[in-house]
Amino acid sequence: MIEDRASIMTLYDRIALAISILAVIITAWISGNSFQGLPHLEDEYAYLWQAQAIAGGKFILPSPPESEHFFVPFVVDYNGQRFGKYPLGWPAVLSLGERMGLGTLVNPLLAGLAVWLTYRLGKRTLGEVCGLLAAGLTFTSPIFLMYSGMLLSHPWGLVLSAAFALSWLGAVDQREDVPGWLPTLGAGLTLGVLALSRPLTALGVGLPFGIHGLILLWRGSPVVRRRVITVGLVAAIIGSTLFLWQFALTGDALLNPYTLWWEYDKVGFGPGYGVLEEGHTLEQALSNTRRSLVEGAGDFFGWGWGAYSWIFLPLGLWVARRNKKAWLLVGVPLGLVIVYLAYWISGPRYFYEGLYGLTLFSAAGIAALAGWSKSGEGRTRQGGRVRSWVMIVVFAILVAANLVFYTPRKLKETHLFYEVDSADLEAFTDVAVQNLAPALVLVHAENWRDYAIFLKLADPFLESPFIFAWTPRDDDPGEGLVRAYPGRTLYHYYPEDPGQFYSAPRAP
Repeated sequence: MIEDRASIMTLYDRIALAISILAVIITAWISGNSFQGLPHLEDEYAYLWQAQAIAGGKFILPSPPESEHFFVPFVVDYNGQRFGKYPLGWPAVLSLGERMGLGTLVNPLLAGLAVWLTYRLGKRTLGEVCGLLAAGLTFTSPIFLMYSGMLLSHPWGLVLSAAFALSWLGAVDQREDVPGWLPTLGAGLTLGVLALSRPLTALGVGLPFGIHGLILLWRGSPVVRRRVITVGLVAAIIGSTLFLWQFALTGDALLNPYTLWWEYDKVGFGPGYGVLEEGHTLEQALSNTRRSLVEGAGDFFGWGWGAYSWIFLPLGLWVARRNKKAWLLVGVPLGLVIVYLAYWISGPRYFYEGLYGLTLFSAAGIAALAGWSKSGEGRTRQGGRVRSWVMIVVFAILVAANLVFYTPRKLKETHLFYEVDSADLEAFTDVAVQNLAPALVLVHAENWRDYAIFLKLADPFLESPFIFAWTPRDDDPGEGLVRAYPGRTLYHYYPEDPGQFYSAPRAP
């Protein structure tokens, strides 16, 4: 008799599922309100351009006439072709949302999945209590809430990273109820797609599991050895399509599109790597990492304005010191720190895909202080009700302080970053203005940031009712643009003078 699957779910499963759904709702609200559904960072503009191009059936377009005036951050014009510098993985996923006009909901949906996968990882390695605590810590993490409301690739990377870790544990465990090929294939697929989305991140995520795989090849059973080899082969095959992608864009499989925007944007050390004259150095790498970890101390949990975000982690590491499966998970943030030493720029977001390693071991520390067993039972025997309730109160105060003070401040800072505001677009919702289409709007602005927000109203194919070109204040390429884009009326626009459209450059 087949048991009803719903009856298999435990109370902890149901609570974790509720937290996951709540994560979708809250991050979708953050996307629509705190960030107004608009890109803020250069990376977001490029991802959005790539996603829209893919949604329209192309990933590479001919460079537009007068291309220097159609500037898009991190979108490259090379050999007469225009394309984004980023790998295919995340723009392809984002394009699915763009096809339905729901691009800003993609990351919130991934956020809910990331919370659920974190719970599943905790349940498998440290027990249901730690898994549920880790899910809650993830949901209330400032960096999690912030990036889940944006258009960056990190939530997609976190889902792939957690899914890979969960699949790996299933692949190397011969006691699995499911067929062994399923988690084996899942591990290879998720790591390969991560390599096709964030290559250096995939290397950092895979580092501890690669070491574990070598140990299993030496000491594991024949079945486990075959599974480890299969994971590596599948991941390598999928990840290697990155070179096909680079060849399709540039004609050279080894030419990284990053270097077409900044020649020095490469991974490694020495002259030519990074912005310093002497190149990227180990000293700079250590300084960048130290600064990123200090900043991340606040952004990952936000307790006490960041000063106390790590207080439960050491105890969690000690409590789980003999849990080999769990140590693989904490090895992920460590692996990311190690590989990103070789990159000339750093920041807490580069360690984001290892978030579950931090939340799970912090949860283990909290559970140990509260005297909770893996199943959540035995509180009286292990620590007493007073001990348990004291820990609940302390934890609640820390989380509340984060959600009331730290996280709102971070969201406000990010919203104001580059002074992006949807109010700048309101003029184009006026019926009289819409009647000006089809139009080419020449935005006069000293800084590209004052122009880039209008790209939200255009498309990569330059076929939308309004298309936007950019020019510095004293430059007037009007005649050239008129000849290059016949059938469109040229208007001059000044962001500080919203709603006013000029047929000729405004007088100084």
